[in-house]
Amino acid sequence: MIALLVALALLASPYPWLASAARETIEARIAPPAGFRRVPALPGSFAEWLRGLPVKPGHPPVHLFDGRLKANQTAHYLVLDVDVGTRDRQQCADAVIRLRAEYLRAARAEDRICFRFTSGAPARWSAWREGMRPRIRGNAVTWEKRAQPDASYASFRRYLDLVFDYAGTFSLARELERVADPRRIQAGDVFIQGGFPGHAVLVVDVAEDAAGRRAVLLAQSYMPAQDIHVLRNPGAPQSPWYVIDGDGPLATPEWRFPPGSLGRFGESSATAC
Repeated sequence: MIALLVALALLASPYPWLASAARETIEARIAPPAGFRRVPALPGSFAEWLRGLPVKPGHPPVHLFDGRLKANQTAHYLVLDVDVGTRDRQQCADAVIRLRAEYLRAARAEDRICFRFTSGAPARWSAWREGMRPRIRGNAVTWEKRAQPDASYASFRRYLDLVFDYAGTFSLARELERVADPRRIQAGDVFIQGGFPGHAVLVVDVAEDAAGRRAVLLAQSYMPAQDIHVLRNPGAPQSPWYVIDGDGPLATPEWRFPPGSLGRFGESSATAC
């Protein structure tokens, strides 16, 4: 009975990796830029969940997965309170996948949690939690019943580790729908350049001015795996906000995305996966 109550409590928590309730959030720590107001977020939406992500107090450095300091400490505005693990797994696309999957689980939309490996093979959380496990031979992937059903958070994290090992920017870029008009950018969109390596940053908040221009906050992990952090704008180093005027290139502190790099998780993505 105690184990069941603990499991239900974890499922009820929107950020179950935290040992206690968040002390600060993105929304509380970062005010909109002058002349802008945050775009309203529907209750229970990905936008609302992202805006409420917990952040570490103050301005701590970014650490790598092994505890070392990241060499570049000038790229980040603040650090999210999201564990990175102890292996070099949660890199750029993996951080996007982690946050998307965590939201879907918190929203009780677990059957929509599915990502493709670089080979194109789907990895469904619904299959994993029922005890299915992949057998991988080169690019061939088959799923077999080799474990007991387990829907716990610990099992969910092991599933994500598997996805991190076999997915990346190349596969994620193929899953996302291209955003035709970046001026209508939304929280949860992804600037992504698929490749080996490529890079991906996640839009975690959006504000808008009276003229309809949108400004966004971007979060990333990088290589090696490291704390997820909200980026500074290299064009305005004291600000984390990026004004999106069109489909031009986007320069972040550690990557330049070419035009056409904005993608979005589609409502049918899990079905297609």
